[in-house]
Amino acid sequence: QVHLVESGGGLVQAGGSLKLSCVASGDISSINAVGWYRQAAGKQRELVAGISSGGDTKYADFVKGRFTISRDNAKNTVSLQMNSLKPEDTAVYYCNAGVMYSGYYHSGDFWGLGTQVSVSS
Repeated sequence: QVHLVESGGGLVQAGGSLKLSCVASGDISSINAVGWYRQAAGKQRELVAGISSGGDTKYADFVKGRFTISRDNAKNTVSLQMNSLKPEDTAVYYCNAGVMYSGYYHSGDFWGLGTQVSVSS
């Protein structure tokens, strides 16, 4: 079992920044990769970024150049630095424990409860 807890969401003006954190506990050694997803109201959940245990990263086209995913293995934490935020980035952001192969992130069964990010225009 893996337990994931997100934090760092909030309300920010367009053009601003937020840093989300995902802390993992439980069977940490079983985690191959961690991903951030988001789900806006009335829309499907979508991948934002993923990072493998070796540090390989994958980003959705709509966040390239604005968001950066990183991990601190000593703290069992994966962070998502979000810059130049836009109103369309408004969503609940979720952390997921999955796998990365062939350059793509694939979601696993373990999800956090999410953290709300709201960007005002």
